[in-house]
Amino acid sequence: MRSVSLFTILLLCLAILIVDIVAFYWLQSITRLLTSNILKLAINTLFWIFTIGLITSIIVLKVRLDDINPLRKQLIISSFYGLTVSSFVPKLIFVIVISILYFTNHIFSETESMIIIPVVGLFSGFLPFFIIAYAVMKSIYNFKVHHLKVSFESLPKALDGLRIVQISDIHLGSFNYRYNILERAVRLINHQHPDLIFFTGDLVNNYSWELRGWEKVFKELNATIGKYAVLGNHDYGDYSEWPSVDEKEANFNEIKQFFKDIDFKLLLNLSDTIEINGEKIEILGVENWGNPPFKQYGDLNKTLKSSSIESFKILLSHDPTHWNDEVINSTDIALTFSGHTHGMQAAFQYKNLKWSPIKYKYRHWAGLYQHNDQYLYVNRGLGWMGFPGRLGMRPEITLMELKARS
Repeated sequence: MRSVSLFTILLLCLAILIVDIVAFYWLQSITRLLTSNILKLAINTLFWIFTIGLITSIIVLKVRLDDINPLRKQLIISSFYGLTVSSFVPKLIFVIVISILYFTNHIFSETESMIIIPVVGLFSGFLPFFIIAYAVMKSIYNFKVHHLKVSFESLPKALDGLRIVQISDIHLGSFNYRYNILERAVRLINHQHPDLIFFTGDLVNNYSWELRGWEKVFKELNATIGKYAVLGNHDYGDYSEWPSVDEKEANFNEIKQFFKDIDFKLLLNLSDTIEINGEKIEILGVENWGNPPFKQYGDLNKTLKSSSIESFKILLSHDPTHWNDEVINSTDIALTFSGHTHGMQAAFQYKNLKWSPIKYKYRHWAGLYQHNDQYLYVNRGLGWMGFPGRLGMRPEITLMELKARS
């Protein structure tokens, strides 16, 4: 996991404390409506027990993080991440809403204000809490199939109707060996009857031991033509401290071996040619390539040198920034599949409208993008990392049908 400094953790705890102090102040405007002094005392006591307990636990976790088993470390960090978000965000919204209502109140009488403002403020806090709770408890594994058809001038008619399933960003360590969850995703994928299955990186969070027992699940994936994969930034072990270079290399080799064990062809700056009904299609795969701080292991020029000159080309590249920087206008690659962004695991999507804060970091962050006759598809991810939930950004299985433009 990426290391966060103690200073940053202390700033986070200070922010939590400040918001809770203000939230507690406004909470008194609600508890004063209660007639039971015992109930008031119980609410106030529980409020501060939770706040002090959360802040203390975050600091203790940071101090003792290096002594914790890596698997437990991942689970504990994710749990506290979810707990902090589900506590901090509703309280922050509660504070903002009730403060605005109080300081800009020109509509209600004094009597009405004593009732309406606290009730509206309380609702504004509970609503986001329940939304976040839904994201953590339900939406996180509510897999969605995104089915789309994309037509190309350059696609040979013999390849018309080719069915491709893409999955990405599984982050197996986050599943804590709950095989039954991904078995549901595998059944959904096989139900699409794919000709090709592409996996576009981030199989694990950091470690090869996350793969234990998953072979039997992934071996159930069926594709009539073939299964291909590339690596993501998390698959290189770069976010962990290793006792030696050899141990990091061994971890990396075990991850690569896993793809062989589950019958996926791992493309490390390589290409593979498939012939269908006398027509060639080229599957290219680059190692992870991203803008700093992400490392650039990918070498597209090397990949292209191993490919056929005249063929319909599909590229697998984990980070979507690669498409804009090296693919469009510079190559004849017709279609690129990426992942990486997770859509930030939080977004607003309605028909053709979509918005997420991640758009301010990544120009291409979810769905289909086009530049002339070149396309990029960014998968929203099947797993999760960090925040243990998905809000308006369900885990995705992509089914793309290729169509020859007449």
